[in-house]
Amino acid sequence: MVLDRHDTDTDTTQHVDRYERERVVKRPADNAAPGTSNVNVGPTTAAVTPTNDAVWTVTRVVTLLFTVIEVLLLLRFVLKLLGANANQPLVDGLYRLTEPMVRPFQGIFPNPAGTAFDLPALLAIVFFFLLAALIVAIVRAITGYRSNP
Repeated sequence: MVLDRHDTDTDTTQHVDRYERERVVKRPADNAAPGTSNVNVGPTTAAVTPTNDAVWTVTRVVTLLFTVIEVLLLLRFVLKLLGANANQPLVDGLYRLTEPMVRPFQGIFPNPAGTAFDLPALLAIVFFFLLAALIVAIVRAITGYRSNP
Protein backbone atom coordinates (compact mmCIF):
# COMPACT_ATOMS: atom_id res chain seq x y z
CA MET A 1 0.00 0.00 0.00
CA VAL A 2 1.39 3.38 -1.00
CA LEU A 3 0.65 6.25 1.33
CA ASP A 4 0.31 9.79 0.17
CA ARG A 5 3.07 12.06 1.45
CA HIS A 6 0.57 14.38 3.16
CA ASP A 7 -1.13 11.50 4.95
CA THR A 8 2.07 10.56 6.82
CA ASP A 9 2.67 14.14 7.98
CA THR A 10 6.36 13.98 7.12
CA ASP A 11 6.44 17.43 5.62
CA THR A 12 7.98 19.54 8.41
CA THR A 13 6.58 22.82 7.14
CA GLN A 14 3.08 21.43 7.19
CA HIS A 15 3.66 19.99 10.65
CA VAL A 16 4.85 23.35 12.04
CA ASP A 17 2.00 25.21 10.35
CA ARG A 18 -0.53 22.82 11.82
CA TYR A 19 1.05 23.17 15.26
CA GLU A 20 0.95 26.97 15.07
CA ARG A 21 -2.70 26.91 14.00
CA GLU A 22 -3.70 24.53 16.77
CA ARG A 23 -1.71 26.20 19.53
CA VAL A 24 -3.89 28.38 21.71
CA VAL A 25 -2.50 30.66 24.37
CA LYS A 26 -4.96 31.60 27.07
CA ARG A 27 -4.64 33.86 30.10
CA PRO A 28 -5.38 32.13 33.39
CA ALA A 29 -8.88 32.79 34.65
CA ASP A 30 -9.29 34.64 37.91
CA ASN A 31 -11.81 32.04 39.03
CA ALA A 32 -9.50 29.04 38.66
CA ALA A 33 -10.16 26.08 40.90
CA PRO A 34 -8.22 26.05 44.18
CA GLY A 35 -5.13 23.89 44.15
CA THR A 36 -4.54 24.29 40.42
CA SER A 37 -1.55 26.07 39.04
CA ASN A 38 -0.84 27.70 35.73
CA VAL A 39 2.59 27.26 34.25
CA ASN A 40 3.81 29.45 31.43
CA VAL A 41 6.61 27.73 29.54
CA GLY A 42 6.77 30.18 26.67
CA PRO A 43 8.45 33.56 26.51
CA THR A 44 6.72 36.26 28.49
CA THR A 45 5.93 39.64 27.10
CA ALA A 46 5.78 41.59 30.34
CA ALA A 47 5.70 45.30 29.84
CA VAL A 48 8.85 46.98 31.04
CA THR A 49 7.95 50.09 32.96
CA PRO A 50 10.20 52.72 34.50
CA THR A 51 9.20 51.48 37.96
CA ASN A 52 10.31 47.93 37.13
CA ASP A 53 13.60 49.26 35.75
CA ALA A 54 14.19 51.36 38.87
CA VAL A 55 13.39 48.47 41.22
CA TRP A 56 15.61 46.14 39.20
CA THR A 57 18.46 48.68 39.31
CA VAL A 58 18.12 49.32 43.05
CA THR A 59 18.02 45.62 43.88
CA ARG A 60 21.04 44.91 41.70
CA VAL A 61 23.06 47.77 43.23
CA VAL A 62 22.15 46.72 46.78
CA THR A 63 23.00 43.10 45.98
CA LEU A 64 26.34 44.07 44.42
CA LEU A 65 27.32 46.36 47.30
CA PHE A 66 26.52 43.82 49.99
CA THR A 67 28.16 41.00 48.02
CA VAL A 68 31.40 42.98 47.91
CA ILE A 69 31.19 43.56 51.68
CA GLU A 70 30.51 39.88 52.32
CA VAL A 71 33.42 38.78 50.13
CA LEU A 72 35.80 41.13 51.95
CA LEU A 73 34.61 39.75 55.30
CA LEU A 74 34.98 36.19 54.04
CA LEU A 75 38.55 36.95 52.92
CA ARG A 76 39.26 38.35 56.38
CA PHE A 77 37.87 35.18 57.98
CA VAL A 78 39.92 32.87 55.74
CA LEU A 79 43.14 34.87 56.18
CA LYS A 80 42.79 34.86 59.97
CA LEU A 81 41.91 31.17 59.97
CA LEU A 82 45.01 30.34 57.93
CA GLY A 83 47.20 32.57 60.11
CA ALA A 84 48.14 35.17 57.52
CA ASN A 85 50.90 37.64 58.41
CA ALA A 86 49.08 40.75 59.71
CA ASN A 87 52.17 42.88 58.97
CA GLN A 88 51.94 42.24 55.24
CA PRO A 89 50.46 45.42 53.65
CA LEU A 90 47.65 43.70 51.73
CA VAL A 91 46.50 41.68 54.73
CA ASP A 92 46.84 44.69 57.05
CA GLY A 93 44.81 46.83 54.63
CA LEU A 94 42.06 44.23 54.46
CA TYR A 95 41.96 43.96 58.27
CA ARG A 96 41.76 47.76 58.66
CA LEU A 97 39.07 48.02 55.95
CA THR A 98 36.84 45.38 57.52
CA GLU A 99 37.46 46.29 61.17
CA PRO A 100 34.55 48.82 61.38
CA MET A 101 32.16 46.19 60.01
CA VAL A 102 33.33 43.51 62.46
CA ARG A 103 33.69 45.68 65.59
CA PRO A 104 29.96 45.59 66.60
CA PHE A 105 30.12 41.79 66.73
CA GLN A 106 33.27 41.52 68.85
CA GLY A 107 32.68 40.39 72.39
CA ILE A 108 29.29 38.77 71.76
CA PHE A 109 30.79 35.33 72.21
CA PRO A 110 34.04 34.64 74.04
CA ASN A 111 36.93 33.89 71.71
CA PRO A 112 39.12 31.15 73.20
CA ALA A 113 42.75 32.21 73.54
CA GLY A 114 45.09 30.90 70.89
CA THR A 115 42.46 30.24 68.21
CA ALA A 116 42.41 31.91 64.83
CA PHE A 117 38.68 31.39 64.37
CA ASP A 118 37.19 34.85 63.67
CA LEU A 119 33.59 34.40 64.85
CA PRO A 120 32.78 38.15 64.69
CA ALA A 121 33.60 38.12 60.96
CA LEU A 122 31.18 35.21 60.41
CA LEU A 123 28.47 37.00 62.37
CA ALA A 124 29.06 40.12 60.27
CA ILE A 125 28.72 38.10 57.06
CA VAL A 126 25.37 36.68 58.19
CA PHE A 127 24.20 40.12 59.36
CA PHE A 128 25.04 41.84 56.07
CA PHE A 129 23.43 39.05 54.07
CA LEU A 130 20.20 39.40 56.05
CA LEU A 131 20.36 43.19 55.85
CA ALA A 132 20.67 43.07 52.05
CA ALA A 133 17.73 40.67 51.79
CA LEU A 134 15.66 42.94 54.03
CA ILE A 135 16.44 46.06 51.97
CA VAL A 136 15.54 44.30 48.71
CA ALA A 137 12.31 42.99 50.24
CA ILE A 138 11.34 46.44 51.53
CA VAL A 139 12.01 48.07 48.14
CA ARG A 140 9.92 45.44 46.40
CA ALA A 141 7.11 45.71 48.97
CA ILE A 142 6.95 49.50 48.73
CA THR A 143 6.88 49.51 44.94
CA GLY A 144 4.65 46.46 44.58
CA TYR A 145 7.21 44.86 42.28
CA ARG A 146 6.83 41.16 41.49
CA SER A 147 9.68 39.31 39.81
CA ASN A 148 7.29 36.95 37.95
CA PRO A 149 4.66 38.87 35.95
